[in-house]
Amino acid sequence: MIHMGCARQRSTHQRRGTCVRTAVLVLGLLTALSACDKNDRYGGSFRGLAIGSKAPSLATKTLADVGGDLSKITTYRQPDPRMYQFSVDKALAQGKPILLEFATPGHCTPCDEQLQVAKALLEKYQDRVIFIHMDQYQNPQAYKAYRVMGDPWTFAIDKDGVVRVQRPGKMLYQEMEFAIQKILPTDPSSTPPGRVS
Repeated sequence: MIHMGCARQRSTHQRRGTCVRTAVLVLGLLTALSACDKNDRYGGSFRGLAIGSKAPSLATKTLADVGGDLSKITTYRQPDPRMYQFSVDKALAQGKPILLEFATPGHCTPCDEQLQVAKALLEKYQDRVIFIHMDQYQNPQAYKAYRVMGDPWTFAIDKDGVVRVQRPGKMLYQEMEFAIQKILPTDPSSTPPGRVS
């Protein structure tokens, strides 16, 4: 009985020690994260771009740049070629709303689902919105310019190149559609010439 009591005490002491070490580790992690959060280099407590800011214009790879080989531009298993027609700079110059989706299915399971939602909405809005998919492996400079800290991450940019919605994480169909509706011109005369809304 004495030996069992000692073992029980030692076990309780070990559990307490484990709990204390875990608490110290969690506290240290939270402190480190809050320190990073205040670092202006990474945007303070904000990630991504501020709503109302101009979307960065930069050259990104298109399907034409990779000779039409989708496997060289995305890790997505069911890519839609329409999402790789425009470089971000060329899309911004079109004067059309843009849904810019940062997703790298090669290492992100929710990204695959996010791109399925984007493809479904592409069918509905392809005449009024430019859809662009950015894969981290092929366009790391875009991730940096848009201050994307993980994926999926969605930006809805209006016809004037202003970010109206930015959303980290997976979106439901209705949420992504709401983001698209926020960037659609409300006045038919605001549609670029030659385009029907």
